[in-house]
Parts: sequence; structure tokens; C-alpha cells
Amino acid sequence: MKRIVTIQDISCIGKCSLTVALPIISAMGVETAVVPTAVLSTHTAFKGFTFRDLTSDIQPIADHWKQEKLGFDAIYTGYLGSFEQLELVSKFFDDFKTAENMIIVDPVMGDFGKLYPGFTQEFADKMADLCGKADIIVPNMTEASFMLGIEYKEHYDEEYVKELLKKLCEKGAKKAVLTGINYVKGKIGVMYYDSQADSYFTYFQDKVNASYHGTGDVFASTLTGALVKGFTFEDSLKIAVDYTVECIKATSEDPNSRWYGVNFEETIPYLVKRISK
Repeated sequence: MKRIVTIQDISCIGKCSLTVALPIISAMGVETAVVPTAVLSTHTAFKGFTFRDLTSDIQPIADHWKQEKLGFDAIYTGYLGSFEQLELVSKFFDDFKTAENMIIVDPVMGDFGKLYPGFTQEFADKMADLCGKADIIVPNMTEASFMLGIEYKEHYDEEYVKELLKKLCEKGAKKAVLTGINYVKGKIGVMYYDSQADSYFTYFQDKVNASYHGTGDVFASTLTGALVKGFTFEDSLKIAVDYTVECIKATSEDPNSRWYGVNFEETIPYLVKRISK
């Protein structure tokens, strides 16, 4: 059985980060190891949430795994909340990267043209350095703009997206995926650039008139699982986009849906069937 390690926080309620990554990747038939970077009572869209920083646990976990000679088919990172965590994860990459495995970084920092509270341009610069050590990065347009130090654009065309992708890969990543692109009316999707092949791939789905917390985590987790399962990059992107859209649809059609995340649990049968074809 293949094994992925994912490094990110866990919100006890909130359907994001580890509470999304662990069940989705496991449902895809891949062993999922975790390095929790923090424990929150809820995700940060709630008010008054509790927060326990687990930064001091990251290195001891890595040291124990090295002692046990454990390895991973992929290392997948999500939300990282401090400069120290970026440094520790960079060292983790050095310790566990092999010629056979892959590093996937989702540089979770912001959306809709703004960084999340607590993040700065300096942090985005350091995140860009971490992304330079990755095989694959999956930023949205906001995160890409801040990592490149350029003004965020709400309206853009295909050529602009291609330009961003090339600039992102110039920082070191072999492949870059821009998520949530919407330059085609009524559509939303992704564009990917392979710097080694100098090739692009774009995939769109019909846009659902709804927005929910955690969909980026659903996408990144599904993409990582599909890649480790052996699907091509193009097919993995299609699976990840389609499953994310299915989750959004199911949530928007559910009169009893919860505001803080998508109904990814009830759409897992769709995902399992999709990867069984």
C-alpha cells in the first residue's frame, strides 16, 4: 500500500486541513500519516476558537520516523502558520525526500486578493522559498500573486495565467497548478504547467453559484491521492476538480447543510467509484 504524509493543522470541527485530508486520502486506498501542526476547536471562520500550537512536536516526530527508517510516497503540506513551521517543514523535506517520492505544497495563505489574518508579504516570500523545494505546488490566484510579489488581478485572460505559472516554476517547483481560475464565463477550473516538458493543461467545470470553506483542501488532498495511486497528472486534475465540484453541488442542494464546510463525506462513494474505473 502506498503511503502519504500530510503536514497541516487539525480543526476539531470545520471540514478543512487534516479533517479533510485524512478521510479523503484514506478512502482512496492510500495509507495516510499525519503531522498535526496545531489543534483548533474549530476553523478560523468561527469566533472564539481555541488554538494549541504543536510546532515543538514536529521535529521529534520527524526524528522518530528517521530512527524507524520510515518513508513516504508523497509529502503533502497544507496550512502552515509560522516562519518556524516553514523552516521545520523545509528540513522535513530534506530528511524524507527521495528520488522516487514527490513533494506537494498547497501554500494556504489567502483568497479573494487578501492574505489571511496574521500573514504578511514577508511570510509569502518565505512560502515561495518552500514552494521552490516542491515537485508540485497548488496555489490559488491570490497566493500566486503574493508569492510573486505582484498585484492581484480579479480579471485576467489565459495568457496571464500561463505567465504566472511560468514565473512560479522559475522559483524551483517542477509543476505548478493554479486553482480557481475563472476567465471563461460560467466556468471554473485549473491550469497546470509542467516546466520540464514546457507544456500546459487546462480543465474547467461548470461554476456552481456557491462558495464554501475547505474546498481547496478537498482539491489538494484528492489530487495528491490520485497521483500516488498512479493516475496521470491530467487525469488526477480532472478527478480532483470533478470531486470538488460534486462536494459543492451536494452541499448547495442540501437544505440541512452546515455553513462551515462541504458535504465531502456523502460524496466519497462518487470518488471511490471514479478512481476504480
